[in-house]
Amino acid sequence: MDYGNLLAVDDLSLEIAPGEIYGLVGPNGAGKTSTFRVLATLMKPTYGEVSFCGFDLDEKTADVRRILGYMPDLAPAPSDIRVWEFLDLFAAAYGLRSAERKSRIEECLNAVELADKRDTVCRTLSRGMTQRLVLAKTLIHRPRVMILDEPASGMDPMSRIALRQTLRSLARDGTTIVASSHILSELAEMCTSLGILVKGRLVISGTAAEVRQKLGGGTRVIEITVLEEVHVERATSFLTGLPGVAALRKEKLQLRFDLAGDEREQAALLAGLVREGIAVRRFEERQASFEEILIQVSQEAAQ
Repeated sequence: MDYGNLLAVDDLSLEIAPGEIYGLVGPNGAGKTSTFRVLATLMKPTYGEVSFCGFDLDEKTADVRRILGYMPDLAPAPSDIRVWEFLDLFAAAYGLRSAERKSRIEECLNAVELADKRDTVCRTLSRGMTQRLVLAKTLIHRPRVMILDEPASGMDPMSRIALRQTLRSLARDGTTIVASSHILSELAEMCTSLGILVKGRLVISGTAAEVRQKLGGGTRVIEITVLEEVHVERATSFLTGLPGVAALRKEKLQLRFDLAGDEREQAALLAGLVREGIAVRRFEERQASFEEILIQVSQEAAQ
């Protein structure tokens, strides 16, 4: 996908199983929205072919639209109609019969916790409520695949929790969900798998644990907290020069260092500290935040 001389999306291929929630993350300009718009049949690729659930997007556009639900970022809702009328409009467009539309509208409103707003005029809804209404619209025809561009944008914390619960429920029923968000820690909590897109290329993909492991290259960051100052010096002496231990840092009663190896090496290290008589109050692996992961991958891709 090109914009003039800018290559926005480059040879992207995603294999996502039914019932999976896949998070696509990346810095601004990475190509996430362009990818979503192409998959939603709203934009044609500059060149090449795009296949979606076995359908050629160019030849089977109508088939793709029947199985797809697309929620764009900052999607508006008509200001002068009521909430149920907005959903009824889309239900009719998808060919739902009158009796089915009524029950389906109620189901979708309940799913996004807007049942008490069914007769409210759309223009009076808050930003977060509008997002939830657009999500209900996206659900109306029971899509097999949902593409959600920044679905939590504008939602308050309680609405974000409700969104996660809704998406997990849909995934349990077999719906495949692909979502993007700029709040990466939130996306990690919601998704079963993650992909990081940088300059139009998918640079890493897998479960949250796999992404962290691939980026860490087998090195883990360990944090320990000891009981007293005297144990800081004893722990420092024990750890210094120990095979697999590097980049030792100290702060008050806490020590942080890189450790090469897996859980066995961690267990052996903890046992060694105890044998040395060091009073360890806390011993844990510190996982990099997904914001840190994104920054690291973006910097490496730019080199």
